[in-house]
Amino acid sequence: MEEEQFIMPDLVYGNLKTLARTISIIENEAAGYDKILKQLPASSTSLIIGITGAPGAGKSTLTDALIEQLVKQQKKIAVLCVDPSSPYHHGALLGDRIRMNAWFNEPLVYIRSLASRGSLGGLNPKIVEITDVLKAYLFDYIIIETVGVGQSEVEIAGLADVTVVVLNPGAGDEVQIMKAGLIEVADVFAINKSDRPEADSLVSDLILMQKSKHGNAGNNKPIVKTIATEKKGIDDLLKAIYQQVDVSDNKKYSLLAEKAYQLILKHRMKGIDKAAITELIKKESAKENFNLYQWVESFEKHV
Repeated sequence: MEEEQFIMPDLVYGNLKTLARTISIIENEAAGYDKILKQLPASSTSLIIGITGAPGAGKSTLTDALIEQLVKQQKKIAVLCVDPSSPYHHGALLGDRIRMNAWFNEPLVYIRSLASRGSLGGLNPKIVEITDVLKAYLFDYIIIETVGVGQSEVEIAGLADVTVVVLNPGAGDEVQIMKAGLIEVADVFAINKSDRPEADSLVSDLILMQKSKHGNAGNNKPIVKTIATEKKGIDDLLKAIYQQVDVSDNKKYSLLAEKAYQLILKHRMKGIDKAAITELIKKESAKENFNLYQWVESFEKHV
């Protein structure tokens, strides 16, 4: 198809218009999207940084501060901001690009807002494929900011090389950490708005929680205090991110396996419509002796 002839060369050589169009093709599963994906190069030097945390933690402001530091180093950066979906047009509702308008005309920075489209993991359903397209464009860094849905954000750990969990003092985040299992998800903890009086207490709680989980095995993750609005602590945060880059084969293969699992899962679920299932259930559950588990087994045999 036509997409095969020009999209890949333009991606490699840096055509931003082609990049934007390619992402739209992938996200909307337009004709030929699967052929584009099958042409993507196997290797990439891009470092993928995941930024996650509860709504209001300051993820966008922190991302903006990270962009500024990386631009000073003349690094090429792509940012994927995953926002809640509009209930009307299903596009990105908040549009984080508005909050990062200082970078609109910066040639080193490409920012794209994506809708979560109902994904419970805080990511876009096509995030794996879109990230691989960005890697083909040869960005130095790809920053992915999740929607901030609280306890369901663990998906990012299967995609990012380094995951930064952003927390706020006095926001009850220590409870969220324990409930969401973020001790396992985080590679780095960023205590944002650390000028608040409860900051030191949150740091102490995090240290205790990690020791309780890992003991003295040396698995405790770095904790960095930041004030993103004042660009404070950003250098320390970048240093912590670099220190957590795991280049071992085990990490590399586990990330690839997680991506493969997500792709297989999406492929197997393709064509299964929740609204259609609702209508079937409505009819079948009216029958005497209806059993949900028997119905699911029967349904699976016919899809």
